[in-house]
Amino acid sequence: MGMTRYSRGETVYIATCGEEGAATRNRQVVTCSFIRLWSQASAILEPCGAFEWVALFYLGLSGALMLIFHENLAHPALHITMHFGVFATILVIVNVADRVGRRRELSRFRIARALSWVRDWYPQALFLFCFEELQILVHLIEPAWRDSVLIALDHRLTGVYPAVWLSQFSNTWINEAMQVAYMTYYLFLTILGASLYRRRLAHSTVSPEGDPSGAEALRGFWTVMTASMIAYSMGYIISISFPVEAPFFAMRSFHLPPLAGGPATSLINFIEHWGRVRGGAFPSGHVTGAFVALLGAWRCRRYLFWVFLPLFVAMCVSTIYGRYHYIADVFAGILVGAVGFILAERLMAVPGANPAERSRPWTPQFARDQS
Repeated sequence: MGMTRYSRGETVYIATCGEEGAATRNRQVVTCSFIRLWSQASAILEPCGAFEWVALFYLGLSGALMLIFHENLAHPALHITMHFGVFATILVIVNVADRVGRRRELSRFRIARALSWVRDWYPQALFLFCFEELQILVHLIEPAWRDSVLIALDHRLTGVYPAVWLSQFSNTWINEAMQVAYMTYYLFLTILGASLYRRRLAHSTVSPEGDPSGAEALRGFWTVMTASMIAYSMGYIISISFPVEAPFFAMRSFHLPPLAGGPATSLINFIEHWGRVRGGAFPSGHVTGAFVALLGAWRCRRYLFWVFLPLFVAMCVSTIYGRYHYIADVFAGILVGAVGFILAERLMAVPGANPAERSRPWTPQFARDQS
């Protein structure tokens, strides 16, 4: 009996030791796998700058919401795949451009220069994607429109319904002028970005010893791009939480007359027909993006600020006149743009935030230095 009990006890003991050993090995395997994945993820994320930090955070957050509330998407598999495809594309662009730029092989000068340009300017395409995607996200969480709140707020602020009151001034010339003012939005960030980018190229070509990579000259460029991404992301999250479709749709019961005009009106109607997003009016993305550019011009290109300022004011008026936004949308857009710019300036002070500091870009001057 004693031997049996001992035998059983020994058997149990050995089995227990075996289980503990296997458990230890499994924990080691899991730990090593986690460390390996973390190392690989860190290597992939390492070339990212402040813009990517914000963009990937927004795409990750909105993607998580899409996964959680996928039943509210019309074609969840398609939209989720496309969404995370954009996420992956950003990482590919950043890593490939960084790797080629660091090799400094003259035989790849044209490829490196093209990749550098794509790496610097892809944010413009990302802004467009996020804006258009908002149409499928606007009812992801909240199914009802909230326009009645803003219609009542506008009436309380002004004593009238602004879209209705402004319709009395409608004529071909005013309509045309307002539509032109509205379209100036598309120029603010492009003109400012091109001006800052041109300064970078001038610094890296003419004075390589002073600013060989043009990093300092490009800091303003990336500050504006990062501020735009922060502001747009904040605005889109608000829009998802508080869906607003705009006076053009919500005030149809007021039977407002159409805004007839000429070429500018026809052009904006064409753009709106193919690119209009129903929802996401609060806060105004137009005002948000333009105000970020206005602040960037004040910081980096003071003469452009004075050019932009009257256009910005006219554009704000046109968003209400053209029935694209409520007054509350405009004020909220200014506030979100200001917060986005302040946060971007602080974020750009973090080491690694400016991607131009990583390596010397491919320029004609660099090619001459190597020959």
